[in-house]
Amino acid sequence: MIFRAKANKALDRAEDPRETLDYSYQKQLELLQKVRRGVADVATSRKRLELQLNQLQQQSTKLEDQGRKALALGREDLAREALSRRAALQQQVTDLETQHTTLQGEEEKLTLAAQRLQAKVDAFRTKKETIKATYTAAQAQTRIGEAFSGISEEMGDVGLAIQRAEDKTQQLQARAGAIDELLASGALDDPSGMAKDDIAAELDRLSGGTDVELELQRMKAELAGGSPQQAIEGGTGQGQSQQHPQDTPRFDKQ
Repeated sequence: MIFRAKANKALDRAEDPRETLDYSYQKQLELLQKVRRGVADVATSRKRLELQLNQLQQQSTKLEDQGRKALALGREDLAREALSRRAALQQQVTDLETQHTTLQGEEEKLTLAAQRLQAKVDAFRTKKETIKATYTAAQAQTRIGEAFSGISEEMGDVGLAIQRAEDKTQQLQARAGAIDELLASGALDDPSGMAKDDIAAELDRLSGGTDVELELQRMKAELAGGSPQQAIEGGTGQGQSQQHPQDTPRFDKQ
C-alpha cells in the first residue's frame, strides 16, 4: 500500500493533463478509424452480393430463354430442365437478397455510428484545445506569481545565493575593519614597516606642526622686509617668552 501510494504520488506529479488529453484524442481517432474501416468492409460485402445477384439474375434470364426456345422446338424435357435450374437459381437469388438487405441495414447503422462518433471526436478536440490553453495560461500565471513571491524553486535558489553573497561580503568587511584596527593599535606587526604606534604618530604630528610654524614666520618676515633668520629667531624668542612670561617683560606692538 505504501509503495502504491508513493507510486501514485510520483505519477500524479509527473502527469501532464495536456499529454493525457492528446493521448485520449489519439485513441478516439483510432476508434473512429476502426469504425470507418468496418463501414467500408460492410459496404464491400454488400457490393459483392450485388454483383453475385446480377450474375444470378442474368443466368436466370438466360435459362428462361433457353427453356422457352426448347419448348418451341418441341423439347419439353430440355425446357423442364432449364426451368428446374432457373428455380434453383431463384432460391439463391432470394437468399442473397436477404443477406443484401441485412448488410445494407448494418451499413446504415455503422455509417450513423461513425457520424455520431465523428461529431463526438470533433467536440472533444475543441474541448481539449480549450482545456490545454487554459492549463497553459494557469501554469504560466502560477510561475509568474511564484517568481514574484520568491517561493519557486528557481527564485529560492537565487535568494539563497544572494543571501550567501551578502553574508560573505559582511564577513569580509568585518575582517578588514578588524585588521585595520589591529594594525593601527600596533597589535599586529606590519612587514612593510609602515605602521606606527600612537606615540610615534603623536611625535610626527608635533614635528609637522613646528615646521609649519617656522614656515609661517619666515613668510611673515619676508612680507615685513626683514630677514628670514631674524624672523625665525624672533619666532623662537617669542616661543620662549610664551613659555616663561614671568621672566621676560611683554611689549605690545604699536
